[in-house]
Amino acid sequence: MSTSDMPLDIKDSYDDWSHVQETITMLYLAVCQIENSISESNHSVDKLTSSFTELAEHSREVDNLVLELDSADQLQEFKQKISQTTLEIQQKVNQAITAFQFYDRISQRLDHVASSLEQTSELMQNPDNLNSPNAWQDVQNNVKSSYSMEAERIMFEHIMRGATVKEALEIYKHHFDSQDTLVTDDTDDEIELF
Repeated sequence: MSTSDMPLDIKDSYDDWSHVQETITMLYLAVCQIENSISESNHSVDKLTSSFTELAEHSREVDNLVLELDSADQLQEFKQKISQTTLEIQQKVNQAITAFQFYDRISQRLDHVASSLEQTSELMQNPDNLNSPNAWQDVQNNVKSSYSMEAERIMFEHIMRGATVKEALEIYKHHFDSQDTLVTDDTDDEIELF
């Protein structure tokens, strides 16, 4: 179909189309994903550091309790303190596992960035497809279909509609923060551990 045979609204969008703009859009998308990855990785590392520090403290507490036990009369109190300390250890281990899961999500996101940049690069190296809106649409559809998180799909849609990196990051953060993802995750977002 030539542009002269297209409906006016589609023809106008093809007339305004530019592979340079599509490249910029794909680069904005990559920047958003990298920014989110850096932010979430910092949070995950902080959470891991805190969890492991507290685990070490609890381990010392258990050791001190064992050393302080010198009679059978103290056994019941000792059991209660050990029970409380092991409960706190379990909570910290669960927090560490969650932080590792987020780290795995970050790795997946960076894989998506690498893949989208590779696809964009391959497209730009092919003179037959460089100026083809359909080829660019195929790349964008491939990138979008690789997302497992709803927040990523929302960010993608906003970038494709012309949002700035800052706007897309705010939308992503708002969507992600509006869900209680650190405690329960009842969305379709998939977190895969290794």
